[in-house]
Amino acid sequence: MQSHTTDTAALAGAHQLPQVTEPRNPGTALDMDWVHSLQANTSAIERRAAQLPARRSVKKAHQAAWLLRAVTCIDLTTLSGDDTERRVARLCAKARQPVAQRTLDTLGMGPITTGAVCVYHDMIPAAVKALQGSGIPVAAVSTGFPAGLSPLHLRIAEIEESVKAGAAEIDIVISRRHVLSGDWQALYDEMRAFRAACGEAHVKAILATGELGSLRNVARASVICMMAGADFIKTSTGKESVNATLPVSLVMIRAIREYHERTGYRVGYKPAGGISRAKDAITYLSMMKEELGDRWLQPDLFRFGASSLLNDIERQLEHQVTGTYSAGYRHATS
Repeated sequence: MQSHTTDTAALAGAHQLPQVTEPRNPGTALDMDWVHSLQANTSAIERRAAQLPARRSVKKAHQAAWLLRAVTCIDLTTLSGDDTERRVARLCAKARQPVAQRTLDTLGMGPITTGAVCVYHDMIPAAVKALQGSGIPVAAVSTGFPAGLSPLHLRIAEIEESVKAGAAEIDIVISRRHVLSGDWQALYDEMRAFRAACGEAHVKAILATGELGSLRNVARASVICMMAGADFIKTSTGKESVNATLPVSLVMIRAIREYHERTGYRVGYKPAGGISRAKDAITYLSMMKEELGDRWLQPDLFRFGASSLLNDIERQLEHQVTGTYSAGYRHATS
């Protein structure tokens, strides 16, 4: 058990790593030559994506370590029409203590938290109150989420109200029509306006990739949002028929890599929607490590948009320490 504990502590938890102050991406001027040069070899991307789940076999202590790292990168989320302050308070309690203390003690781990709690605007005060003193940021979905079709001045006002209410991160949705019609200037201008409205709050640009029509459009939308100052690019609202996929993720993180190579600024990545199994979390983490490197395995540059993922990770971690799987209802998040 001693070697098990040592291996786990060596790999898990961004809280154990030196905290790096990353300069925010200020954005750049819109470079249409760069945008038009972006292409996507769909068949090659799909072949590479199909290989990813089988490329790494992570077992025992190392699996526990990767899963603990995944927990620290979760935006624990509730975006339901029947959300209440009590439900949000329970979610925030889970964010503070996402893994049972007895499991952490057995694995030789100190306290960990999730990366953030993500809610609708009306639930921001309840989340801020429940997370006070924890250091866990509140993220709010905004800009007419999930469709993003309300008037621009209202979407900007919504951002400003959420920041005023205490949200430290704002998940905005882009206007898909700008991408589908190739109006890249309009997308850039919209994203710049959203970034300005966020002020000091970090902005995650949701591309709704399942509605963009092609991987080339995903690549171009990703780069334009980064040019306009996005701190993160995010796959989906979780409300589309197709959400995060490995091919889309490859396109987006390679766009992040190219942006970093050209500008020197690191932009974060957030896959969201449909990621509910622990083994999928490990696949995404290993993809980030292989494509972008260890720096992108920390919660300031990588998040999962998920609600049920934590449940399965907890069950897998409990199996690590007890040899049996517990019932899913024992790990409810809200």
